[in-house]
Amino acid sequence: MNVLTIDLGASSGRVMNAGFDGERITLTEVHRFPNKPFRIFDGMYWNVYAIYEEIRLGMTKANSLGAPISGLGIDSWAVDFGLVDSSGHLLTMPGHYRDPRNTVAMSEVIGTVGRHHLFHRTGIQLSPINTLYQLYAAKVSGYPLLDGSETLLLIPNLVSFFLTGQRSAEFTNATTTQLLRAMSLEWDTELMNQLQIPSSILPDVKLPGTVVDVIHDSELTGLSLLSQTKVIHTASHDTASAVVAVPHEDKDYAYISSGTWSLVGTVVDRPVITEQTENFNFTNEGGLGNYRLLKNVMGLWLLQETQAVFQKEDYALSLPKLLHLADTGHPFQFLFDPDDPRLLQPLDMLLMIRQICLETGQGQPVHPGDVVRSILESLALKYRYVLEELEMITGKRYNAIHVVGGGSRNQLLSQFTASATNREVIAGPVEASTLGNAAVQLLALGEIASPDEIQPLIRASVEIRRYVPHQQQAWDEAYNSFRKVMELQRLHSQS
Repeated sequence: MNVLTIDLGASSGRVMNAGFDGERITLTEVHRFPNKPFRIFDGMYWNVYAIYEEIRLGMTKANSLGAPISGLGIDSWAVDFGLVDSSGHLLTMPGHYRDPRNTVAMSEVIGTVGRHHLFHRTGIQLSPINTLYQLYAAKVSGYPLLDGSETLLLIPNLVSFFLTGQRSAEFTNATTTQLLRAMSLEWDTELMNQLQIPSSILPDVKLPGTVVDVIHDSELTGLSLLSQTKVIHTASHDTASAVVAVPHEDKDYAYISSGTWSLVGTVVDRPVITEQTENFNFTNEGGLGNYRLLKNVMGLWLLQETQAVFQKEDYALSLPKLLHLADTGHPFQFLFDPDDPRLLQPLDMLLMIRQICLETGQGQPVHPGDVVRSILESLALKYRYVLEELEMITGKRYNAIHVVGGGSRNQLLSQFTASATNREVIAGPVEASTLGNAAVQLLALGEIASPDEIQPLIRASVEIRRYVPHQQQAWDEAYNSFRKVMELQRLHSQS
Protein backbone atom coordinates (compact mmCIF):
# COMPACT_ATOMS: atom_id res chain seq x y z
CA MET A 1 0.00 0.00 0.00
CA ASN A 2 1.15 3.54 -0.78
CA VAL A 3 0.02 6.82 0.74
CA LEU A 4 1.20 10.33 -0.03
CA THR A 5 2.30 12.65 2.74
CA ILE A 6 2.37 16.39 2.21
CA ASP A 7 4.53 18.04 4.86
CA LEU A 8 4.54 21.83 4.84
CA GLY A 9 7.17 23.64 6.89
CA ALA A 10 7.82 27.30 7.45
CA SER A 11 10.78 27.25 5.03
CA SER A 12 10.10 24.30 2.71
CA GLY A 13 7.54 21.71 1.73
CA ARG A 14 7.72 18.21 0.36
CA VAL A 15 5.58 15.48 -1.11
CA MET A 16 6.68 11.98 -0.11
CA ASN A 17 5.47 8.52 -0.94
CA ALA A 18 5.15 6.19 2.04
CA GLY A 19 5.12 2.54 1.07
CA PHE A 20 3.86 -0.03 3.58
CA ASP A 21 4.61 -3.75 3.23
CA GLY A 22 2.93 -4.88 6.44
CA GLU A 23 6.14 -4.65 8.49
CA ARG A 24 7.72 -1.28 7.85
CA ILE A 25 7.20 2.08 6.19
CA THR A 26 9.60 3.12 3.42
CA LEU A 27 9.74 6.79 2.43
CA THR A 28 10.55 8.11 -1.03
CA GLU A 29 10.87 11.83 -1.63
CA VAL A 30 8.82 12.74 -4.68
CA HIS A 31 9.06 16.54 -4.70
CA ARG A 32 10.60 19.23 -2.50
CA PHE A 33 10.07 22.97 -2.84
CA PRO A 34 10.90 26.21 -0.99
CA ASN A 35 8.24 27.98 1.04
CA LYS A 36 9.04 31.64 1.51
CA PRO A 37 6.67 34.22 3.00
CA PHE A 38 6.39 37.62 1.39
CA ARG A 39 5.90 41.13 2.73
CA ILE A 40 3.65 43.85 1.46
CA PHE A 41 3.07 47.18 3.13
CA ASP A 42 0.55 45.97 5.70
CA GLY A 43 2.12 42.70 6.86
CA MET A 44 3.59 39.26 6.17
CA TYR A 45 1.78 36.57 4.16
CA TRP A 46 2.08 33.03 2.79
CA ASN A 47 1.67 32.44 -0.95
CA VAL A 48 -0.71 29.52 -0.55
CA TYR A 49 -1.50 29.35 -4.28
CA ALA A 50 2.19 28.80 -5.06
CA ILE A 51 2.29 26.15 -2.33
CA TYR A 52 -0.71 24.41 -3.85
CA GLU A 53 0.81 24.43 -7.34
CA GLU A 54 3.93 22.77 -5.94
CA ILE A 55 1.72 20.17 -4.23
CA ARG A 56 -0.04 19.48 -7.54
CA LEU A 57 3.35 19.06 -9.23
CA GLY A 58 4.42 16.62 -6.53
CA MET A 59 1.20 14.64 -6.90
CA THR A 60 1.70 14.47 -10.67
CA LYS A 61 5.21 13.12 -10.11
CA ALA A 62 3.82 10.56 -7.64
CA ASN A 63 1.29 9.39 -10.22
CA SER A 64 4.12 8.74 -12.66
CA LEU A 65 5.72 6.28 -10.23
CA GLY A 66 3.10 3.76 -11.32
CA ALA A 67 1.90 2.49 -7.93
CA PRO A 68 -1.70 2.92 -6.70
CA ILE A 69 -2.05 5.66 -4.07
CA SER A 70 -4.65 4.84 -1.43
CA GLY A 71 -4.47 7.91 0.78
CA LEU A 72 -3.17 11.44 1.11
CA GLY A 73 -2.64 13.49 4.27
CA ILE A 74 -1.43 17.03 4.89
CA ASP A 75 0.46 18.31 7.91
CA SER A 76 1.87 21.80 8.42
CA TRP A 77 2.84 24.44 10.92
CA ALA A 78 0.03 25.62 13.17
CA VAL A 79 -2.09 28.74 13.82
CA ASP A 80 -2.11 30.40 10.36
CA PHE A 81 -5.30 30.32 8.27
CA GLY A 82 -7.16 31.36 5.16
CA LEU A 83 -10.63 32.90 4.94
CA VAL A 84 -13.03 31.44 2.35
CA ASP A 85 -16.32 33.01 1.25
CA SER A 86 -19.64 31.30 0.57
CA SER A 87 -18.69 30.69 -3.07
CA GLY A 88 -15.48 28.92 -2.14
CA HIS A 89 -13.12 31.77 -2.98
CA LEU A 90 -10.07 32.44 -0.85
CA LEU A 91 -10.42 36.08 0.14
CA THR A 92 -6.74 36.88 0.70
CA MET A 93 -3.41 35.21 1.27
CA PRO A 94 -2.99 33.73 4.77
CA GLY A 95 -1.16 35.98 7.20
CA HIS A 96 2.12 34.98 8.85
CA TYR A 97 2.28 34.19 12.57
CA ARG A 98 5.43 36.32 12.97
CA ASP A 99 3.58 39.51 12.03
CA PRO A 100 4.33 42.04 14.83
CA ARG A 101 0.67 43.14 15.03
CA ASN A 102 -0.14 39.91 16.84
CA THR A 103 1.96 40.85 19.89
CA VAL A 104 -0.05 44.04 20.39
CA ALA A 105 -3.29 42.08 19.96
CA MET A 106 -2.28 39.53 22.60
CA SER A 107 -1.69 42.29 25.14
CA GLU A 108 -5.15 43.73 24.45
CA VAL A 109 -6.88 40.34 24.68
CA ILE A 110 -5.18 39.60 28.02
CA GLY A 111 -6.30 42.99 29.26
CA THR A 112 -9.90 42.20 28.27
CA VAL A 113 -10.20 38.54 29.24
CA GLY A 114 -7.41 37.98 31.76
CA ARG A 115 -4.37 35.70 31.52
CA HIS A 116 -5.69 33.16 34.06
CA HIS A 117 -9.12 32.95 32.43
CA LEU A 118 -7.65 32.44 28.95
CA PHE A 119 -5.39 29.59 29.98
CA HIS A 120 -7.95 27.75 32.07
CA ARG A 121 -10.59 27.88 29.32
CA THR A 122 -8.32 26.47 26.61
CA GLY A 123 -5.25 24.90 28.25
CA ILE A 124 -3.11 26.61 25.61
CA GLN A 125 -0.05 28.73 26.34
CA LEU A 126 -0.30 32.44 25.73
CA SER A 127 1.79 33.18 22.65
CA PRO A 128 1.37 36.05 20.17
CA ILE A 129 1.41 33.60 17.26
CA ASN A 130 -1.90 31.97 18.27
CA THR A 131 -4.85 32.24 15.89
CA LEU A 132 -6.91 33.97 18.58
CA TYR A 133 -4.63 37.01 18.55
CA GLN A 134 -4.35 37.03 14.77
CA LEU A 135 -8.14 37.20 14.53
CA TYR A 136 -8.35 39.88 17.18
CA ALA A 137 -5.71 41.95 15.36
CA ALA A 138 -7.81 41.67 12.19
CA LYS A 139 -10.97 42.66 14.03
CA VAL A 140 -9.57 45.77 15.74
CA SER A 141 -7.95 46.94 12.49
CA GLY A 142 -11.37 46.92 10.82
CA TYR A 143 -10.35 44.17 8.44
CA PRO A 144 -13.29 44.09 5.99
CA LEU A 145 -12.73 40.52 4.75
CA LEU A 146 -13.44 39.12 8.21
CA ASP A 147 -17.13 40.01 7.87
CA GLY A 148 -17.30 38.68 4.32
CA SER A 149 -15.87 35.26 5.09
CA GLU A 150 -17.86 32.11 5.68
CA THR A 151 -15.15 29.70 6.85
CA LEU A 152 -11.77 29.92 8.54
CA LEU A 153 -9.49 27.08 7.43
CA LEU A 154 -6.10 26.36 8.97
CA ILE A 155 -3.35 25.70 6.42
CA PRO A 156 -3.69 21.87 6.14
CA ASN A 157 -7.48 22.17 6.03
CA LEU A 158 -7.22 24.87 3.37
CA VAL A 159 -5.15 22.55 1.16
CA SER A 160 -7.64 19.76 1.86
CA PHE A 161 -10.42 22.14 0.78
CA PHE A 162 -8.61 22.87 -2.49
CA LEU A 163 -8.39 19.12 -3.11
CA THR A 164 -11.90 18.05 -2.09
CA GLY A 165 -14.14 21.09 -1.66
CA GLN A 166 -14.90 19.96 1.93
CA ARG A 167 -14.60 22.41 4.81
CA SER A 168 -13.60 21.13 8.24
CA ALA A 169 -10.97 21.47 10.95
CA GLU A 170 -8.75 18.76 12.42
CA PHE A 171 -8.35 18.38 16.17
CA THR A 172 -4.55 18.50 16.64
CA ASN A 173 -4.23 21.77 14.75
CA ALA A 174 -7.49 23.24 16.07
CA THR A 175 -6.23 23.05 19.65
CA THR A 176 -3.27 25.32 18.85
CA THR A 177 -5.54 28.22 17.92
CA GLN A 178 -6.51 28.94 21.57
CA LEU A 179 -10.10 28.98 20.30
CA LEU A 180 -11.06 25.41 21.25
CA ARG A 181 -12.45 24.62 24.70
CA ALA A 182 -10.19 22.32 26.68
CA MET A 183 -11.12 18.62 26.64
CA SER A 184 -13.64 19.05 23.82
CA LEU A 185 -14.17 19.30 20.08
CA GLU A 186 -16.16 22.51 20.53
CA TRP A 187 -15.05 26.04 19.73
CA ASP A 188 -15.16 28.52 22.60
CA THR A 189 -17.93 30.70 21.19
CA GLU A 190 -18.37 32.51 24.51
CA LEU A 191 -14.76 33.71 24.39
CA MET A 192 -15.09 34.80 20.77
CA ASN A 193 -18.33 36.65 21.46
CA GLN A 194 -16.67 38.49 24.34
CA LEU A 195 -13.95 39.65 21.93
CA GLN A 196 -16.48 40.34 19.14
CA ILE A 197 -14.85 37.82 16.82
CA PRO A 198 -17.36 35.98 14.59
CA SER A 199 -17.57 32.37 15.78
CA SER A 200 -19.74 31.29 12.85
CA ILE A 201 -16.67 31.10 10.58
CA LEU A 202 -15.22 28.11 12.45
CA PRO A 203 -15.97 24.69 10.86
CA ASP A 204 -16.70 21.37 12.55
CA VAL A 205 -13.72 19.71 14.22
CA LYS A 206 -12.77 16.15 13.20
CA LEU A 207 -10.43 13.72 14.92
CA PRO A 208 -7.18 12.58 13.27
CA GLY A 209 -7.77 9.48 11.19
CA THR A 210 -11.03 10.78 9.68
CA VAL A 211 -11.50 10.40 5.91
CA VAL A 212 -12.45 13.75 4.33
CA ASP A 213 -13.37 12.70 0.78
CA VAL A 214 -11.79 11.57 -2.45
CA ILE A 215 -9.97 14.13 -4.58
CA HIS A 216 -12.22 16.39 -6.66
CA ASP A 217 -9.62 18.76 -8.13
CA SER A 218 -10.18 18.32 -11.89
CA GLU A 219 -6.47 18.72 -12.68
CA LEU A 220 -5.71 15.71 -10.48
CA THR A 221 -8.67 13.38 -10.94
CA GLY A 222 -7.53 12.78 -14.52
CA LEU A 223 -4.39 11.15 -13.18
CA SER A 224 -5.08 7.42 -13.19
CA LEU A 225 -3.59 6.58 -9.78
CA LEU A 226 -5.11 9.55 -7.94
CA SER A 227 -8.74 9.54 -9.09
CA GLN A 228 -9.90 7.46 -6.09
CA THR A 229 -7.29 8.57 -3.56
CA LYS A 230 -8.83 9.34 -0.17
CA VAL A 231 -7.86 12.62 1.47
CA ILE A 232 -7.45 11.91 5.18
CA HIS A 233 -7.32 14.15 8.23
CA THR A 234 -3.97 12.97 9.54
CA ALA A 235 -2.53 14.53 12.70
CA SER A 236 -2.35 17.74 10.73
CA HIS A 237 -0.18 19.79 13.07
CA ASP A 238 3.34 18.80 12.06
CA THR A 239 4.43 18.46 15.68
CA ALA A 240 1.48 16.16 16.39
CA SER A 241 2.55 13.95 13.47
CA ALA A 242 6.16 14.06 14.67
CA VAL A 243 5.17 12.94 18.17
CA VAL A 244 3.18 10.05 16.70
CA ALA A 245 6.50 8.89 15.21
CA VAL A 246 8.58 9.09 18.42
CA PRO A 247 10.03 5.55 18.66
CA HIS A 248 9.56 5.27 22.42
CA GLU A 249 9.28 2.05 24.37
CA ASP A 250 8.50 3.52 27.81
CA LYS A 251 5.04 4.91 28.59
CA ASP A 252 6.59 8.05 30.10
CA TYR A 253 9.06 9.82 27.84
CA ALA A 254 10.23 13.31 26.96
CA TYR A 255 10.73 14.57 23.42
CA ILE A 256 12.07 17.52 21.51
CA SER A 257 10.54 18.03 18.09
CA SER A 258 13.44 19.96 16.62
CA GLY A 259 13.18 22.21 13.61
CA THR A 260 12.47 25.90 13.04
CA TRP A 261 10.89 25.68 16.49
CA SER A 262 11.84 23.29 19.28
CA LEU A 263 8.85 21.74 21.05
CA VAL A 264 9.92 20.28 24.39
CA GLY A 265 7.40 18.09 26.16
CA THR A 266 5.77 14.78 26.94
CA VAL A 267 2.46 13.04 26.24
CA VAL A 268 -0.41 13.00 28.77
CA ASP A 269 -3.87 11.44 28.77
CA ARG A 270 -5.69 14.71 29.47
CA PRO A 271 -4.77 18.40 29.61
CA VAL A 272 -2.80 19.48 32.67
CA ILE A 273 -4.40 22.81 33.54
CA THR A 274 -2.94 24.00 36.83
CA GLU A 275 -1.45 27.16 38.26
CA GLN A 276 1.98 25.62 37.74
CA THR A 277 1.49 24.96 34.03
CA GLU A 278 0.01 28.45 33.70
CA ASN A 279 2.99 30.06 35.47
CA PHE A 280 5.47 28.08 33.39
CA ASN A 281 3.45 28.90 30.23
CA PHE A 282 3.16 25.29 29.07
CA THR A 283 0.53 24.25 26.57
CA ASN A 284 -1.78 21.26 26.08
CA GLU A 285 -2.09 20.55 22.37
CA GLY A 286 -4.14 17.74 20.90
CA GLY A 287 -2.56 14.48 19.78
CA LEU A 288 -3.64 11.08 18.52
CA GLY A 289 -5.83 9.98 21.43
CA ASN A 290 -3.82 12.09 23.89
CA TYR A 291 -2.44 15.56 24.57
CA ARG A 292 1.02 16.97 24.09
CA LEU A 293 2.10 18.82 27.24
CA LEU A 294 4.90 21.00 25.92
CA LYS A 295 6.59 24.34 25.71
CA ASN A 296 7.84 26.18 22.63
CA VAL A 297 11.52 27.10 22.46
CA MET A 298 12.71 29.32 19.61
CA GLY A 299 14.64 26.51 17.85
CA LEU A 300 16.89 26.37 14.80
CA TRP A 301 15.24 29.51 13.42
CA LEU A 302 18.10 31.28 15.25
CA LEU A 303 20.72 29.36 13.28
CA GLN A 304 18.88 29.65 9.95
CA GLU A 305 18.55 33.42 10.22
CA THR A 306 22.14 33.85 11.42
CA GLN A 307 23.46 31.83 8.49
CA ALA A 308 21.44 34.07 6.15
CA VAL A 309 23.15 37.14 7.64
CA PHE A 310 26.58 35.53 7.18
CA GLN A 311 25.77 34.96 3.53
CA LYS A 312 24.83 38.62 3.09
CA GLU A 313 28.15 39.57 4.67
CA ASP A 314 30.00 37.39 2.12
CA TYR A 315 30.71 34.57 4.55
CA ALA A 316 30.05 31.69 2.14
CA LEU A 317 29.89 29.13 4.93
CA SER A 318 27.91 25.92 4.60
CA LEU A 319 26.06 24.57 7.61
CA PRO A 320 28.56 21.67 8.06
CA LYS A 321 31.41 24.22 8.03
CA LEU A 322 29.65 26.41 10.59
CA LEU A 323 29.04 23.42 12.84
CA HIS A 324 32.70 22.39 12.55
CA LEU A 325 33.81 25.90 13.54
CA ALA A 326 31.40 25.81 16.48
CA ASP A 327 32.63 22.39 17.59
CA THR A 328 36.25 23.57 17.71
CA GLY A 329 35.45 26.88 19.43
CA HIS A 330 35.76 27.87 23.09
CA PRO A 331 32.83 26.68 25.23
CA PHE A 332 30.39 28.83 27.20
CA GLN A 333 31.76 32.25 26.20
CA PHE A 334 28.41 33.67 25.11
CA LEU A 335 25.04 32.52 26.43
CA PHE A 336 21.56 33.99 25.98
CA ASP A 337 17.90 33.10 26.41
CA PRO A 338 16.72 31.87 22.97
CA ASP A 339 13.17 32.93 23.81
CA ASP A 340 13.87 36.63 24.10
CA PRO A 341 10.91 38.21 22.22
CA ARG A 342 13.35 40.34 20.23
CA LEU A 343 14.56 37.16 18.49
CA LEU A 344 11.11 36.31 17.12
CA GLN A 345 11.46 38.48 14.00
CA PRO A 346 14.58 40.69 14.13
CA LEU A 347 15.72 42.61 11.08
CA ASP A 348 19.22 41.21 11.68
CA MET A 349 19.51 38.06 13.83
CA LEU A 350 23.27 38.30 14.21
CA LEU A 351 23.12 41.92 15.34
CA MET A 352 20.39 41.13 17.87
CA ILE A 353 22.28 38.18 19.39
CA ARG A 354 25.39 40.36 19.73
CA GLN A 355 23.35 43.14 21.31
CA ILE A 356 21.84 40.76 23.90
CA CYS A 357 25.27 39.37 24.77
CA LEU A 358 26.58 42.91 25.27
CA GLU A 359 23.62 43.84 27.48
CA THR A 360 24.38 40.90 29.76
CA GLY A 361 28.06 41.80 30.19
CA GLN A 362 29.57 39.07 28.01
CA GLY A 363 31.01 41.11 25.20
CA GLN A 364 29.89 39.99 21.78
CA PRO A 365 30.64 36.97 19.59
CA VAL A 366 32.45 38.00 16.41
CA HIS A 367 33.80 34.83 14.81
CA PRO A 368 31.10 32.74 13.05
CA GLY A 369 32.06 29.66 15.06
CA ASP A 370 31.55 31.55 18.34
CA VAL A 371 28.14 32.78 17.21
CA VAL A 372 26.93 29.33 16.17
CA ARG A 373 28.31 27.74 19.33
CA SER A 374 26.50 30.35 21.44
CA ILE A 375 23.22 29.47 19.69
CA LEU A 376 23.59 25.72 20.16
CA GLU A 377 24.79 25.91 23.76
CA SER A 378 22.00 28.32 24.66
CA LEU A 379 19.39 26.07 23.06
CA ALA A 380 20.68 23.01 24.91
CA LEU A 381 20.70 24.85 28.24
CA LYS A 382 17.18 26.15 27.62
CA TYR A 383 16.06 22.58 26.93
CA ARG A 384 17.37 21.67 30.41
CA TYR A 385 15.49 24.59 31.93
CA VAL A 386 12.22 23.56 30.27
CA LEU A 387 12.77 19.88 31.09
CA GLU A 388 13.13 20.76 34.78
CA GLU A 389 9.84 22.66 34.62
CA LEU A 390 8.19 19.71 32.87
CA GLU A 391 9.34 17.31 35.56
CA MET A 392 8.03 19.63 38.27
CA ILE A 393 4.62 19.67 36.55
CA THR A 394 4.35 15.91 36.04
CA GLY A 395 6.27 14.73 39.11
CA LYS A 396 8.23 12.34 36.89
CA ARG A 397 11.85 12.03 35.83
CA TYR A 398 12.54 11.29 32.18
CA ASN A 399 15.71 9.25 31.80
CA ALA A 400 16.07 9.85 28.08
CA ILE A 401 15.04 12.52 25.60
CA HIS A 402 13.84 11.61 22.10
CA VAL A 403 14.89 14.23 19.54
CA VAL A 404 12.92 13.96 16.30
CA GLY A 405 12.63 16.05 13.16
CA GLY A 406 15.20 17.82 11.02
CA GLY A 407 17.14 19.05 14.04
CA SER A 408 17.97 15.46 15.00
CA ARG A 409 20.52 15.55 12.15
CA ASN A 410 22.48 18.22 14.04
CA GLN A 411 24.93 15.99 15.89
CA LEU A 412 26.55 18.86 17.78
CA LEU A 413 23.23 20.09 19.17
CA SER A 414 22.22 16.54 20.09
CA GLN A 415 25.49 16.04 22.00
CA PHE A 416 25.12 19.42 23.71
CA THR A 417 21.55 18.48 24.68
CA ALA A 418 22.68 15.20 26.25
CA SER A 419 25.44 16.95 28.18
CA ALA A 420 23.35 19.93 29.25
CA THR A 421 20.46 17.78 30.53
CA ASN A 422 22.60 14.88 31.82
CA ARG A 423 20.28 12.47 29.96
CA GLU A 424 20.71 10.08 27.09
CA VAL A 425 19.52 11.61 23.83
CA ILE A 426 17.92 9.29 21.27
CA ALA A 427 17.99 11.09 17.92
CA GLY A 428 15.69 10.19 15.05
CA PRO A 429 13.73 9.81 12.97
CA VAL A 430 14.59 12.85 10.90
CA GLU A 431 11.38 12.48 8.86
CA ALA A 432 9.20 12.20 11.95
CA SER A 433 6.31 14.36 10.69
CA THR A 434 6.14 12.38 7.46
CA LEU A 435 6.22 9.02 9.24
CA GLY A 436 3.58 10.08 11.74
CA ASN A 437 1.44 11.47 8.92
CA ALA A 438 1.69 8.15 7.07
CA ALA A 439 1.00 6.06 10.19
CA VAL A 440 -2.27 7.91 10.91
CA GLN A 441 -3.34 7.40 7.29
CA LEU A 442 -2.62 3.67 7.56
CA LEU A 443 -4.70 3.61 10.74
CA ALA A 444 -7.58 5.35 8.94
CA LEU A 445 -7.35 2.88 6.04
CA GLY A 446 -7.42 -0.14 8.36
CA GLU A 447 -3.87 -1.26 7.59
CA ILE A 448 -2.94 -0.69 11.25
CA ALA A 449 -5.42 -2.07 13.75
CA SER A 450 -4.82 0.41 16.60
CA PRO A 451 -2.53 3.25 17.70
CA ASP A 452 -0.66 0.72 19.88
CA GLU A 453 0.83 -0.77 16.71
CA ILE A 454 2.40 2.49 15.57
CA GLN A 455 5.52 2.64 17.76
CA PRO A 456 6.71 -0.92 16.93
CA LEU A 457 6.15 -0.07 13.26
CA ILE A 458 8.18 3.14 13.56
CA ARG A 459 11.03 1.35 15.36
CA ALA A 460 11.14 -1.24 12.58
CA SER A 461 11.23 1.50 9.94
CA VAL A 462 13.96 3.89 11.15
CA GLU A 463 17.51 4.10 12.44
CA ILE A 464 18.30 6.09 15.56
CA ARG A 465 21.49 7.50 17.07
CA ARG A 466 22.27 7.71 20.79
CA TYR A 467 24.26 10.36 22.65
CA VAL A 468 25.46 10.18 26.26
CA PRO A 469 26.40 13.11 28.54
CA HIS A 470 29.97 14.44 28.68
CA GLN A 471 31.78 16.98 30.93
CA GLN A 472 28.95 17.19 33.43
CA GLN A 473 30.61 19.57 35.89
CA ALA A 474 31.39 22.10 33.15
CA TRP A 475 27.80 21.98 31.87
CA ASP A 476 26.40 22.36 35.40
CA GLU A 477 28.50 25.48 35.89
CA ALA A 478 27.40 26.79 32.49
CA TYR A 479 23.77 26.19 33.45
CA ASN A 480 24.18 28.35 36.54
CA SER A 481 25.65 31.10 34.37
CA PHE A 482 22.84 30.67 31.86
CA ARG A 483 20.17 31.16 34.51
CA LYS A 484 21.85 34.39 35.62
CA VAL A 485 21.97 35.60 32.01
CA MET A 486 18.25 34.81 31.63
CA GLU A 487 17.48 36.93 34.67
CA LEU A 488 19.59 39.81 33.33
CA GLN A 489 17.73 39.62 30.03
CA ARG A 490 14.40 39.66 31.82
CA LEU A 491 15.38 42.71 33.90
CA HIS A 492 16.69 44.52 30.84
CA SER A 493 13.47 43.91 28.92
CA GLN A 494 11.46 45.40 31.81
CA SER A 495 13.59 48.53 32.08
